[in-house]
Amino acid sequence: MELPAWAPVAAVALATVLFLRSILARRSHHPSKSLPGPMPWPTIGNFNLLGALPHRSLYALSKRYGPLMRVQFGSYPVVVASSVDMAKFFLKAHDLVFIDRPKMAAGKHTTYNYSNIAYWRQARRICADELFSARRLESFEHVR
Repeated sequence: MELPAWAPVAAVALATVLFLRSILARRSHHPSKSLPGPMPWPTIGNFNLLGALPHRSLYALSKRYGPLMRVQFGSYPVVVASSVDMAKFFLKAHDLVFIDRPKMAAGKHTTYNYSNIAYWRQARRICADELFSARRLESFEHVR
């Protein structure tokens, strides 16, 4: 059975309409408890609003949306505090809540399973005592 000539065109048009409808439905559905901010694009978020000088672009956005706003960089939502009072709120009053960063695969492999700075201090101390001691350096003289 052969399809009519207009069938592929209709299928593409239907897929486009459904795709645009899903995007517009997602953009119009904004929770009431969400922070103010520009509507993000599906894949790039709000990267299109950042110019050559990102700090000035964020300043212009803060003039429009207020001192505390939500922007999205790619798929990561970011809260931007652009006043002294908001910065004190984040950095002094509630620093323990906002101290965590998203855990990514690169961090897992480069920091030995998200270990903290105490591990690096211990590793540096062991290297200084064992690897870079005078006795060890003399033993590797033929390699150097």
